[in-house]
Amino acid sequence: MFQDESTGSGQLEPDQLPTYYGWDPNKEHVDLRRIRALASLSSYDVYSLRIELRRLGIDVNDHEALTLSEEKSKELAGYMKTFTGPLLQQVYGSGEENIQDFGQLVAMFASPNREEAQRNLQKLADKLEIDLMEVPAFLEDYADTFLSLAYFKECMDQVVPDVMSFLENIGDLKSNLQLQRTTGFLETCDFMEPRLNSIITSITGRFERFDQHTKNLWDNVSANSFQRIRTMIKSHHKTVGGVLCGLTTKMDAWETKFGTISQGAAVVARADFIMSDMRHGIARLEELEKSAPDIADA
Repeated sequence: MFQDESTGSGQLEPDQLPTYYGWDPNKEHVDLRRIRALASLSSYDVYSLRIELRRLGIDVNDHEALTLSEEKSKELAGYMKTFTGPLLQQVYGSGEENIQDFGQLVAMFASPNREEAQRNLQKLADKLEIDLMEVPAFLEDYADTFLSLAYFKECMDQVVPDVMSFLENIGDLKSNLQLQRTTGFLETCDFMEPRLNSIITSITGRFERFDQHTKNLWDNVSANSFQRIRTMIKSHHKTVGGVLCGLTTKMDAWETKFGTISQGAAVVARADFIMSDMRHGIARLEELEKSAPDIADA
């Protein structure tokens, strides 16, 4: 309800809102119903939100806040090469075209500039069982699917090093004699370390399998194979988003609290923060990661 550097912040549980705002206790306020639903979400990234808000009956179309910005899409260009390269190879015989975003890719395929590319584009349309004129629409769908994967992969690449650094911090703190005598600290460390390692191992392995499935897609592309990959990726949005959101929130909190303090200082404060803020919710993140669909069965 408020946040300030000097006063801290104040939060309310959703069910405390009627008292705070003076809403009629005998009638569920429309905002309370929505906030209860939002409070149950695991992540607030644009892809998870589109899925969950649509499920809640809330319109998500034509909302700029529920799409990646043009700047973010261009920022992901490097990640997108993994997905644009094989597609360009199919049509142009090369993955070296200077593609900054999928809009350029669609434009290239809408008006290919070489006869061979036109022939290959027709072959691609035949494999996908669509008309040649439908290829740009297919590419828009392809873009939406793999842009989400690039977005989550960027998030993962940013947070994994932070988690590994945090685990090193835990290892250093465990060797402190004072903390070894602190009630509950070593137990908390023993609780958190294997779970964080398990989450990181699982989610990085999941993205490796995503990459492998994507590469295999173009070995024998068809309408069915693309739809299968598309469904597989979208089925992971909620769990991937939730895990990455949770990890990022934890690591940001740690950096905000101790990022400007030299390593080895404030050991008691670090231990207290680990036992309270950092531990809270880790088991939930592990459960969320384990609940992800099996990619091998996708």
